[in-house]
Amino acid sequence: MYEFLLIFIFVIISSGFVFVALLLGKFVRPSVEDNEKITTYECGERPFSKAWFNYNPRFYMFALIFIVFDVAVAAALPSFVVFRYFLIQGDYISLLIVLSVFLLILMSALSYVLIKGDLDWIRK
Repeated sequence: MYEFLLIFIFVIISSGFVFVALLLGKFVRPSVEDNEKITTYECGERPFSKAWFNYNPRFYMFALIFIVFDVAVAAALPSFVVFRYFLIQGDYISLLIVLSVFLLILMSALSYVLIKGDLDWIRK
């Protein structure tokens, strides 16, 4: 129960810090109303055409594939706790099986993407 109370206090303090920082920033930062500031691109460059243009959908495929494998790597981090448990217990066969299944899932997803041709930038 004590650990949950510590986590709750940490969440309250961190949320309060974020709220105070945002509130303080509202009063400290300059607020200049300018026509240039409310344009579409506030980067110093004036827009020279419409923002709508044909965008290569392969960028989206690369982004989605990256997200899938990034989530897989993030899912691998908790598995190190399981690996440590197996190592402490001396159960090397279970460790090998769990690691093989995880790598098999990743490799099958990668081979599917490669066979489908989603990583080929220039399509045949």
